[in-house]
Amino acid sequence: MSRISELFASRWVRWGAIAVIAIVLVLAPLGLPVFANQTLTRIGVYAVAVLGLNIVMGYTGQVSLGQIFFVGLGAYVTAYGVNAGWNIVVVLAAACLIPGVVGLLVALAAARLGGLAIAMVTIALPIVGVPLAKRFSDLTGGSQGTSASFSSAPAWTGLYDDQWELYIVIAIATTCFLLARNFVRGKFGRALAIVRENEAVALSMGISPYRYKVIAFTIASILGGVSGFLYMAAIGYTSPETMSFGHSITLLAAMVIGGAGSIAGSLIGGVYYVLVPQLTNAIDPNLTAISQGVILLAVLFLLPRGLVSLPRVIARLTARRRSSHTTHPQVTPSPPPARPGSTERQGQK
Repeated sequence: MSRISELFASRWVRWGAIAVIAIVLVLAPLGLPVFANQTLTRIGVYAVAVLGLNIVMGYTGQVSLGQIFFVGLGAYVTAYGVNAGWNIVVVLAAACLIPGVVGLLVALAAARLGGLAIAMVTIALPIVGVPLAKRFSDLTGGSQGTSASFSSAPAWTGLYDDQWELYIVIAIATTCFLLARNFVRGKFGRALAIVRENEAVALSMGISPYRYKVIAFTIASILGGVSGFLYMAAIGYTSPETMSFGHSITLLAAMVIGGAGSIAGSLIGGVYYVLVPQLTNAIDPNLTAISQGVILLAVLFLLPRGLVSLPRVIARLTARRRSSHTTHPQVTPSPPPARPGSTERQGQK
């Protein structure tokens, strides 16, 4: 494992790996079947939502149970803008701005709270959002929901719709992940880590926990809006069910299983959100909730830091075995010493 890390420490190797990943992302939609492209598209949609939740919970330490509300809000804004004839760039900007403003207002009121108090505030978002979406039927379509189609492949591309949708998700999701990576690895990310570990220490260092919590929650809300935009690009339909509280809990489980405080863990969380329910439904639809609960408990017990920590755990166990072999080498037993006089007797014989 150390040799692999040393290898990737080289700049040329890193750039080579990035180039290979980029080529795969460009060519994969062209060679995969329709179902695979659609599945990867949905994984990208929810990976962005989990990424936002990871910013506010994994990196900042706030409790947020309302991320799905911003996903639904972004989806409704996207549907309204597309049906109103807005330019698609304006629609994307609105899907980011409106959830971001709502998240900022919520954060300004709730960031000073902690523990169960802020958890109750964020729980209220999807609980209140569902009846509001049903009530304002002129904007949302009410209980029936609303649809908007804008991701059909242009004729000049020569692509099918599933390929074009996957390219849209790859482009926007990759941008979000790169921006989030730079965000958490820079000076701002180090400040978030200090706030998460000890707010008193952060204050003594001149870091305002309130300010950083507000910014982190706002960024998470924006990423939720982006996920809502991608959701409409992939699905083309949304309803109050999109922002139900059950989906919010599933997002939280996806973040924990993928790995809290990890960019790569957010991508794994998106895979979990899409594939695991399909797998459990295929096994037994009546035991879907129980199966997902068992998976969550197993990961929490075996890998408390999520699936993203699995390579580290394997490397640690391997190093431990090697060290045990070096500290306790196997000694081959030596033959017992000959008794005095036995050689002479054999010679006499």
